[in-house]
Amino acid sequence: MFTKRLGAAAALVVLFCSVAQASAPTAPARPAAVAHEKHVEINQAIDALDKARWHLQHASHDFGGHRVEAIGAIDAALNQLHMALRYDR
Repeated sequence: MFTKRLGAAAALVVLFCSVAQASAPTAPARPAAVAHEKHVEINQAIDALDKARWHLQHASHDFGGHRVEAIGAIDAALNQLHMALRYDR
């Protein structure tokens, strides 16, 4: 059930980000990952989710509560990714 919800939330993120990019200022960028850094893909995913979260927070509509639920799903995904990085230490 969680996976199905997360998939739906990811689809909403893509939709909202494409709408938000047309009208919103650019999301603040984090420093680029060092080329030799471990787990570059996870760090890139964290960056992408951070940007998606920013766009959703600055969206002009509520979308019937789905925007807030998508932000919650992003927060859960970010939490999992940060735990994965800590696990590898």
